[in-house]
Amino acid sequence: MKGTRVVYLNGEFLPESEVSVSFRDRGFVLGDAVFDAARTFNGKIFRLVEHVDRLYRSLEAVQIDPGISSEEMIHITERVVEKNLPLLSEGEDYWVMQRITRGERVVGGELRDSTKPTVIVECDPLPLRARAHLFLEGIDVLTPTARRVPPESLNPNIKSHNYLNLVLADLEVRDQADNPWAVLLDTRGYLSEGIGSNLFLVRDGKVLTPRAKYVLEGVSR
Repeated sequence: MKGTRVVYLNGEFLPESEVSVSFRDRGFVLGDAVFDAARTFNGKIFRLVEHVDRLYRSLEAVQIDPGISSEEMIHITERVVEKNLPLLSEGEDYWVMQRITRGERVVGGELRDSTKPTVIVECDPLPLRARAHLFLEGIDVLTPTARRVPPESLNPNIKSHNYLNLVLADLEVRDQADNPWAVLLDTRGYLSEGIGSNLFLVRDGKVLTPRAKYVLEGVSR
């Protein structure tokens, strides 16, 4: 495994190049999966317990039992980062993600039928260099015509693999400014959130942010 990132997949630590998921996996076929994403600072995972707690709230909401406890998930995540730290250069850090799908769709079975869940823990370097210009030049925040999925359709605090709404919003604004970043309105016309971004405004000395009923609550929010 020397020189290549290591991934946890269903009980094994494997080189990233050897990890594969079936094309019949419900996470691929139906977006039937949840995940969470933390990051490291100087190689240490930031608020891992809180991120895993949120992951398990998402799992409970979609009725997926990963087959391992939250304590085991924390331990596995720490081991994945530990195994991958030697690959970081100075000043680099990782995104650290746990991904759990409901498993493979059963061929010839009912839609509800699936195999045991697919559990993945992986990390990849943060795009610090790629995003440096955003810190130097600023971000052009644009509101696309695409609206955020309302809570009546899907609880925004389920961190699921279904990102198509946010992806289409990003595509819509991508060529409209130098440093575009899509922040969607909700179906009521209020500011909500973007891809991986909670929104804060300062008005008359007060910090304002959308209610958790309408957006995913970031762990650092």
